Amino acid sequence: MRVTALAGGIGGARFLRGVLAALPDAEVTVIGNTGDDITLHGLRICPDLDTVMYTLGGGISAERGWGREGESF
Repeated sequence: MRVTALAGGIGGARFLRGVLAALPDAEVTVIGNTGDDITLHGLRICPDLDTVMYTLGGGISAERGWGREGESF
């Protein structure tokens, strides 16, 4: 089965986690939100894409719901 989802940010990441749990054998394609992307001091920042990848990769900060677990400020 193939599934395509429009998603971004915390809500989209949680939704995708549910899709993957419900359909573990599915091939999932995500069309991510890039509307909030910005280049700041030469660094490309993609908050929605980062949040989706961190969540699905198991690296999201569960306490905050965004950002990497264990990162410092």
